[in-house]
Amino acid sequence: MTALPGTRGRRRIYLLRHGDVEYFTADGERVPDPTQVTLTEWGREQAALMGEALSDLSFDHVFHSGMRRTKESAEIVMKGRDGIPMEALPGFHEIKSGDINSMSFERIEAEYVYGFESAGTPGSRFAGGEAFAEFRERIVTALLELLDRPDWSQVVLVGHGGVNRAILSWMTNSGLEGMSTFEQDTLCLNILDIDIIDGDIIRRYVRAMNYTPYNTTKDGQFLTSIEKMFARRIKMRDGED
Repeated sequence: MTALPGTRGRRRIYLLRHGDVEYFTADGERVPDPTQVTLTEWGREQAALMGEALSDLSFDHVFHSGMRRTKESAEIVMKGRDGIPMEALPGFHEIKSGDINSMSFERIEAEYVYGFESAGTPGSRFAGGEAFAEFRERIVTALLELLDRPDWSQVVLVGHGGVNRAILSWMTNSGLEGMSTFEQDTLCLNILDIDIIDGDIIRRYVRAMNYTPYNTTKDGQFLTSIEKMFARRIKMRDGED
């Protein structure tokens, strides 16, 4: 297994969240297929800034979930670095919501904004869809499979807000309850070190979390990314009125 220089079995993941996207149309309606959204102009700018921040670092691989917004983010962040293999890992797909088309806007907002608060409640599901326990198990399984690969010591992994929360809760041994505490701004960076000795995970270190080169101090950034998403939709709706 390849290890970071000077270590016996340490490996590093640069864990990103995808850039800004828009889940509502210009008239304030939900897009027909949220899984197919692409980055906004601001999201592409965020990705370019992250690419500059990581430009001096070397990576063995770049991974993304395979969903369009993570693939596009990865491609912009790594623009001009064609020699680094890029691969989709579908195990890191975002948590799935249920059929919310029959819900009121207020109910949908509550399910999304406060959904992870109930992650530790037995049997709870995200917006009536994927169970939090099953989701976290899926993400941890995908992460362990990645850590089992012998062909890397330092990689980029572009995930989603929920995916990254699940990974960070595993890194910090905080369980399902911990997922609600880790805010992930769009195109943020987390740096994770994992010590693996003789196939066993010995230690886990969170070197950095939710770093955004476009606003390093979070100045004026008081809403969560999901709160901002719904605030934008309300402005669209009020504009119609």
